[in-house]
Amino acid sequence: MRRVAISVGKCGRPGWAALLALLALCVATTASVPAVFAQQQDEPPTESATEPPPPEIQPSPLEAPMPTPALTPVPVFSMGVAMVTAWQGGQPNLEPLVSPVGLIPIGQKWLVEGRGTFESDLIPDPTGLGWKGYLEEEADYVQVDYLANKYVTFSFGRFLTPFGIFNERLYPVWIRNLQSDPLILPISTGPSGAGTGAMLRGAFNLTPKAELNYTTYFSTKLTTTPFDSDREWGFRTGVYLPGPRVEFGASFQHLLQADRSNSFGFHFAWQPPPLPLDVRAEYARSSNGSGYWVEGAYKLSQVPMWQNEMRHVQLVARMQEYFRGEFEDEDGDLPAVNTKLFEFGMNYYFRDDIRFVSSYGRQFAAEGGNENVWTVGVTYRLVMPVGHGDVR
Repeated sequence: MRRVAISVGKCGRPGWAALLALLALCVATTASVPAVFAQQQDEPPTESATEPPPPEIQPSPLEAPMPTPALTPVPVFSMGVAMVTAWQGGQPNLEPLVSPVGLIPIGQKWLVEGRGTFESDLIPDPTGLGWKGYLEEEADYVQVDYLANKYVTFSFGRFLTPFGIFNERLYPVWIRNLQSDPLILPISTGPSGAGTGAMLRGAFNLTPKAELNYTTYFSTKLTTTPFDSDREWGFRTGVYLPGPRVEFGASFQHLLQADRSNSFGFHFAWQPPPLPLDVRAEYARSSNGSGYWVEGAYKLSQVPMWQNEMRHVQLVARMQEYFRGEFEDEDGDLPAVNTKLFEFGMNYYFRDDIRFVSSYGRQFAAEGGNENVWTVGVTYRLVMPVGHGDVR
């Protein structure tokens, strides 16, 4: 992760004024971005009911079946923007963030994808008016994917470490229900949440009512910012039941440097079909520490009163706990003492791509670490195709 020192005066400097202008520009852009629809062939005109139907033509056994039309993939540009203010123990922090994402398909088998993050953690300047902090630049992932078949995909480059489900699936600010990270997130995700090397992943049906997904990877050690990573190998596997919409699985990782320790974890996710409810949980254990988090999010779309307003509201609650391990975390990302944290949040979706987020939490930690945690902010997601596809 690369850091650049910055400071913002009372009225803001041009750099952060540009960031706020970018947020406004992104919101305005959606009004001009056309919806993307798959191209369809024109339907032939219907025949008159008075005309006899044409004779049925039997295909020759020597004729090959007509090939299925293939869609030409197009590049996609996406970007997440967030402006969040957090108070922890009474200390305010401004946390602006911009995260661009790019997808570039090459033919039907290859895909180049990447995501970067530019964020700051600004605190009040004790020497005067304004704020000061660092601009952090991170290459979250930059990878090349080869889609061998529907069961196997090979990936090369820098990829998100697939330990548990939060780091890969829930980390972006426009996806997560609460803006704070789980306490156990740094366990086995490396110094930057990513690895550099190769990854193999896929899924297949165990039975008509159960699907197995798997991921295995190897990462080499890099110390170059912002591409730093650890030398390690590991895997994650899960079973998904589409009927009840339940997934459960496990992760394992072996560190190939330092103490060569092992880490393992379990994950659970459930979306009951009758309810707009998400339930997720993780447990992780390593030589640096262990812990768990359990989160539930409920959309009030089924409330019988004020449905036009309540269907935009989501309530979230998360309970988590961390236990210090045998060895101290060298990166300093994990809590230094045993810690408990309960959070309750409310999000309001103006549209699917823009929402207001808020939460309150209470942290309980040994040695006088009890404090309140507040967050409030806005997140936005832009998705835009670059070019036009066609049917071949």
